[in-house]
Amino acid sequence: MAKKKKKPFKITPIGGLGEIGKNMTLFEMNGEGFLIDCGIMFPANDMHGVDYIIPDFRWLEERDDIRLHGVCFTHGHEDHIGAVQLLVTAFPDLPLYATPLTAGLLQVKLKNARRLKTTNLNTFNAGETVQIGPFKLESFHVCHSIPDCVGFGINTPYGIVIHTGDYKFDNTPVHGRKTDYARLAGFAQRGVALLLADSTNSDKAGWTQSEAVIEPAFERVFREAKGRVMVATFASLISRVQQVVTVARKYKRKVCITGYTMSQYAKIARKLGYLSVDDASLINIGQAREMPPHKVVFMVTGSQGEPSAVLGKLASGRHQQLEVRENDTIILSSHPIPGNEEMVYRTINRLIERGADVIYDPIEAVHVSGHACQEEMRLMLNLTQPRHLIPIHGEIRHLHLHAKLAAASGIPKENITVISNGTTVELDGRGLTVGERQPGGYVFVDGSGVGDVGRAVIRDREILAQDGFVLVSVNVDQRSGELIDEPRIVSRGFVYLKDAEDFLEQIRDNISQLVSRRRLNGNRQSLVEESLGKFIYNETKRRPMIFSIVNEV
Repeated sequence: MAKKKKKPFKITPIGGLGEIGKNMTLFEMNGEGFLIDCGIMFPANDMHGVDYIIPDFRWLEERDDIRLHGVCFTHGHEDHIGAVQLLVTAFPDLPLYATPLTAGLLQVKLKNARRLKTTNLNTFNAGETVQIGPFKLESFHVCHSIPDCVGFGINTPYGIVIHTGDYKFDNTPVHGRKTDYARLAGFAQRGVALLLADSTNSDKAGWTQSEAVIEPAFERVFREAKGRVMVATFASLISRVQQVVTVARKYKRKVCITGYTMSQYAKIARKLGYLSVDDASLINIGQAREMPPHKVVFMVTGSQGEPSAVLGKLASGRHQQLEVRENDTIILSSHPIPGNEEMVYRTINRLIERGADVIYDPIEAVHVSGHACQEEMRLMLNLTQPRHLIPIHGEIRHLHLHAKLAAASGIPKENITVISNGTTVELDGRGLTVGERQPGGYVFVDGSGVGDVGRAVIRDREILAQDGFVLVSVNVDQRSGELIDEPRIVSRGFVYLKDAEDFLEQIRDNISQLVSRRRLNGNRQSLVEESLGKFIYNETKRRPMIFSIVNEV
């Protein structure tokens, strides 16, 4: 009897390749599958009105040839868990697997989305084996900028497939647990067929600094601060909150954690023992406003310049309970995510204009990356000794730089595969093969709408933001085609009407001549818009959106 041929082990990154954020990867074999992570991505400057972007897993909903057994999460940052509530809406029976802190942060998101009671959330500890359907995943601890981070060694018939998650090799981590060198080396002894490794810092030489350098920098800032101190960071950056609490205690300041999400995350972290702070050290905004400025520290969100976050509201003077005062010291304990630089620096400038002393890296070492730099990437390659490498988590330039680094480190070029989101690769006894690419792209979340804003809408918003619009209303005699009265013009974001009367008169003349031609019956509206668009561009070299209403009465 002929031996049955083994099916390939398939990997499809759904998000996280060619971009920073919305990390999500599908693993499957023999019609069975599981996912790692389901995060969000911050919108770029030209994505007007978009709150965030999620992975496009709609094609996965349509597949009836695969049974999904669950989702494993590497850690609790938004770019890895931020879209979980939308995923469990699409797949209501899908179990979730996470380490204790990550599970706690998932609970907050699911509770806010009213999905907690209906979701099967399972907890495991770093170093434990997770069985998801027929798949055996061996978790290993990694250092990052949040506690309880893991990567996974996935057992396959063709060797181990390692997914690093976000990692760095920090030998003095804030929470005391180092990346699991021994487990990684143990995988190498058993045979690593494929390494999927973080590429975010592949353009940075050397080693990423330890989280331990941040606390002395905070101490220098706190020592010199004359008034209130505000520290802006990500809501899920529990390690940073702990460092602020520790330094605040030393300088006899009380801590006020602002923002709903950060408050909820801190509450969960305290409950699980990942945030050590006593009740006496915490105060609310009302108490903070009544205390002497040199006795208060605020933890705030908005380190990426988000207008709706606490720091964004402070910069624009829109916060209902807080305002920036003279002698305030504001620390941005984060690096701008690529694409967010303009918003971050605009926020910094506005805060300075309001009288604050703004501290950010490189002024002080108030933030270090949570991702491996080049020497750590080489260490990961040397520890795991993979036959094949797929760089993940990063923009296209990061993926290709990681590939070059791996080639220089001894991995054959033909065994290094740079792919894009949606591209399936197949691992079997012969090696790695690149397969088909699934359809997909950005799914925009705008308010309560998910996926109902597409590229066409974003383009319209960009035009409106750049050149505004012109609306023309014309009343025409249906029989004679003559104008009944003068065209009415409404404009926003194009020209200030009171200062452009001569130009508006030219527009009215242009419309009057066009509309009064009888041969345009039935086609006046589109021709008015076309003619007016050409006229305005010739006169101003601008292209506002043009709308016309032609009433035939």
